[in-house]
Formats: sequence, structure tokens, C-alpha cells
Amino acid sequence: MYDQNGNATERQRLAIASARRTFAVEQQGIGALADALEGPLAKPFADALGLVLAATGRVIVTGMGKSGHVGTKIAATLSSTGTPAFFVHPGEASHGDLGMITPADVIVALSWSGETAELRNIVDYSRRFGVSLISITSNADSTLGRASDVVLALPKVQEACPHGLAPTTSSTLQLVLGDALSVALLELKGFTAGDFKVFHPGGQLGAYLKFVRDVMHTGSAVPLVPEGTAMSEAIVVMTGKGFGCLGIVGADGALSGIITDGDLRRHIGDDLLARRVEEVMTPKPKTVRPDALVSEAMQMLNAAKITALLVAAEGRPVGIVHFHDLLRIGAA
Repeated sequence: MYDQNGNATERQRLAIASARRTFAVEQQGIGALADALEGPLAKPFADALGLVLAATGRVIVTGMGKSGHVGTKIAATLSSTGTPAFFVHPGEASHGDLGMITPADVIVALSWSGETAELRNIVDYSRRFGVSLISITSNADSTLGRASDVVLALPKVQEACPHGLAPTTSSTLQLVLGDALSVALLELKGFTAGDFKVFHPGGQLGAYLKFVRDVMHTGSAVPLVPEGTAMSEAIVVMTGKGFGCLGIVGADGALSGIITDGDLRRHIGDDLLARRVEEVMTPKPKTVRPDALVSEAMQMLNAAKITALLVAAEGRPVGIVHFHDLLRIGAA
């Protein structure tokens, strides 16, 4: 879509303009949703959270077409953030999958119009067996809205589709509201990053959610020498351990400083080998806790532009973690 001189063609300029219009329309929709949450949507949102928190079963998310695709993602987000949930296709529900739903559950049904015919059986089932029903719809007075215990009424917004037909802004609002419910429930339940780790053991996210203690080097592998050590000896230890740094400990075993390759370069002309480590070290070095997440260690390494961190507990060095360790587990 570029010409031979690397300039944008007319076709590309039109495509970019189209994309920007889509962003603008959908941003306006999200703004309208945020405004609604400051007004008429506030109480229903709180009521919906109350229903989910009070339920002893699962959240059953359902919807047809694009709403169904969004519902699948909402169910996945709820499940991964501490609220057990799964998606039930309304068509399959009418052919036996209603048996997956119990009175202890809460149903969240998505339908922009509120008149999706395929939802009828699952709505009737919820009313017959007393299963709490939350609807996400733009029409509170629809068949779905009238049948619901709580209606999360979305503002009527312009679709980004120029014909006003393809669900675009509307499905974005459903997705954003689902995210808002999931995050609010996460916070209300006190769901921690450690809890999150249980549900995300794989991939880079799983790697980020490991603890530093799971990847750090310990024992004799940690480059440490006591205060008073001659630099001639300290450099041998530092070189032999291969981390590019050396921790200095006091008589009480507490970490008092660190010597890095940079410190060696700065002191290379100062009769370095005859000095003691405390004359060369940088005091109060950055450390990371053994119970910190790998993601925190990664952020510290990146922020300080260093390749290794000493791991300390109550001021005493217990390990070291290197950037290569994070590469090895897929966190970098």
C-alpha cells in the first residue's frame, strides 16, 4: 500500500482514516458507558456483584452470535480471576446443556436487543428453577430485561460499522462491562497475584508469576565475601561465580554492599588489588525478596539496567537471580 518512494498511497490514507473513525466511535461508546456507571448503571452494577458474591455455584455466561463470542471471553476472564465460570451456548442449552446449570449458579445473559430468540429456553429455565439472572442488554424493557433479576442496561450507542449493522461498538461495551465485573469481583474477593499464578502456570504469564525463590541461585553459588577481604581475593571469587557482581557481608551476616564490573572499572587505576572490598563497594545495594514475583525482579533489572540482583531476606543475602535465569524460564 506504499508507493515506490515509501509514501502512503491514497488507499492507505483512506484505510487509516477509517481505522481512526472506528477508534473514535468506540471511544465515545466507552465514555457513555463510564457516564452511565456514574448514574443509572451504578446500583444495578453493585446488585450484580452482590448476586455473584452470594452465589455458591458458578457464573453461567450465555449469548448468541457476537454476544456469545464476547460471553466466552467474559467467562474465561472470570474463571482466571477467581470467579468460577463457564459459557453455555443457548442452542446447546435447549438440547440438554440446561442440565449444567444448578439453582446455586448465576446466569449472565448477553443480548444487545434483549430479544434474542435462542435465549428463551435458558431464560425460562432460570425462572422455573430460581436461578439468578443478570442481563447485559441495551433494552431494559425487552423480554430479557423484564425477566431478569438485575439488568445492566448499556447506553444506546453508534456502531462503528458505517451501515450501523455489524456489532462493533456494542460488542466492545459488552466486553468492557464484563471486564469491569471481573476486576471488581477480583478486588472484592482479595484475589492476589499468587492466586492468579495457580490458574496461569503456562507461557510467559506463568513465568512472570513464578517466585524469585523458584529461580534464584543459592548456597555456594552466591558470590559473597566478608568485609575486610582484599580486592585481589575478591576479584577471584567474583570472576569464578560468573554473575558480574559480588555481595559484601558484615560480621553479622547482613548485606552491606555490592561490587560490580562497573565498580572495578571506576577503581582500576587506584591500586585496586591492594584495597579492601569496603573501599570499593557500593553500599546499600538493590535487592529483591525471595517471595517477590519474577515480574518484579524483571522490572527492577530493566529499571536499573543491570543483569543480576542479590536476593535478601531480612537484610541477609540468600541468593542471586540473573537475567539469563529469567530468559531460561521465558519471562524475558
